[in-house]
Amino acid sequence: MIGSLRGKVLFKEGLKLIIEIGGIGYRVWVSQKIWAKSKIGDQILIYTYTHVKEEALELFGFEDPLDLKLFESLITVPGVGPKTAMSVFSFSDREGITSAVMKGDVDFFTAVPRLGRKNAQKIIIELKNKFGDTGELDLSEASNEVITALKTFGFSAREISDAIRNIENSEDTPEKKIKAALKYLGK
Repeated sequence: MIGSLRGKVLFKEGLKLIIEIGGIGYRVWVSQKIWAKSKIGDQILIYTYTHVKEEALELFGFEDPLDLKLFESLITVPGVGPKTAMSVFSFSDREGITSAVMKGDVDFFTAVPRLGRKNAQKIIIELKNKFGDTGELDLSEASNEVITALKTFGFSAREISDAIRNIENSEDTPEKKIKAALKYLGK
């Protein structure tokens, strides 16, 4: 699996970039936003998802590891493949997608090319269950670490949500935030 690529943008076509690293060009599917701002010759760092099919190996790239995590959640939804999930990212950013899931906004997803009403509803149901009550809060790496730690300790989505809101304005390290959350939850 290829987890990330750092190299020079060699070529742009469709919503794909060719990124050259050590004389080898990797073709990577990217969102409209990344494609538009990438210039030939630019140095770029992309976090990648490697999709293996019988006849091909495809890479899908993101600027932020949290975008990659949301992408991986999207493709777990039955009927949503990597190209459809990338269309969602071309349509909106992580915050917009997460907000649409939490609000149950079917119209948001049906406006995305390649997505019909049934799959839009599936995305909302599947991801809302995964996010629980913490989906809207899962926007920073520090909060993500706190959520993961609290889930490991067996706290419910409601308890985690309350704890995150209580420590949300804190600019401490993730470790200090976890301690503050545990203190808030009485552990």
